[in-house]
Amino acid sequence: MRQTVRPIEVIVVDNGSSDGSVEMVRREFPANGPIPVLVVQNEENRGFCAANNQGIAVAGGEVVALLNNDAEAEPEWLERLAAPFADPGVGMTACKVMVWEDPTRIDKVGHLIYWDGQNRGRGCGETDRGQYDRMEDCLWPDGCAAMYRRAMLEEIGGFDEDFFAYADDAELGLRARIAGWRCVYVPEAVVRHHRGQTLGVRSTRRIELIERNRVLLVAKLFPWSLIWLNGVFYGARVAAGAVAAMRGRGEISHYPGWKNKLRVAMALIRADWQALLLLPRMWRKRRDVKRIRKLSSMQLIGLLWRHRISLGELSQQST
Repeated sequence: MRQTVRPIEVIVVDNGSSDGSVEMVRREFPANGPIPVLVVQNEENRGFCAANNQGIAVAGGEVVALLNNDAEAEPEWLERLAAPFADPGVGMTACKVMVWEDPTRIDKVGHLIYWDGQNRGRGCGETDRGQYDRMEDCLWPDGCAAMYRRAMLEEIGGFDEDFFAYADDAELGLRARIAGWRCVYVPEAVVRHHRGQTLGVRSTRRIELIERNRVLLVAKLFPWSLIWLNGVFYGARVAAGAVAAMRGRGEISHYPGWKNKLRVAMALIRADWQALLLLPRMWRKRRDVKRIRKLSSMQLIGLLWRHRISLGELSQQST
């Protein structure tokens, strides 16, 4: 209701909630209201990827914006995010995502990636001093608040539903970059985000999905030279993360005590086993990516290099 751009089409996809969300939406936004809201109601949680694909399928616009239920957009968010699509080569736009509890702190402004396929939000945890106030190309937008060109999605396909949740925006964004589409970061488009609300920052299921999907992303999209070296990069990241955890820093610092760290280790083992079982499907999808490929392997490596995160920075951060 606060957005400055009109007309807009609003679609709410409810993933099997039981807290009265559907009833609230239908009560507060009736079909005959100033902005009618279409509700797509699932009986069960079909995951982030499937739910977004459902919403995209029934949307009618030339551009489609995603906004998670744990994020709140500033009034000019849609208007600002849509502006770069005047360039026909732009397929995605990313916004400035700020931490809800501390609006001076950055959650992410686009994404960076490490050589083993793990990704992190650019600028994560930094105080906003205007260092990211320039419109520029970035790797891909965060799925909690992003805009995509419909023509791009029709060309490359939507979210990969095998990912269910986590790293799904990375897979879609990198697949789009491989297909030659650009992503533009728009600093004036601002969202405030409650971090880690999907499963909670201490959930081992979250760790499991992040690790499993990292492996799936690499298998599906990475050049072979990086696939062969993946174990080396992964080992280096785990070692650096362990050192950071001993200092109370990084992702594993959310899991204090040896019992919790054992739970994390078991989650990683389960994740890698699940990824192994899904590898044949990823190899088949990898062949499908060839149909849309515009970047060579060397160009893709160059793209990853320009938007890389260092091992030191990655090990100190937490999602």
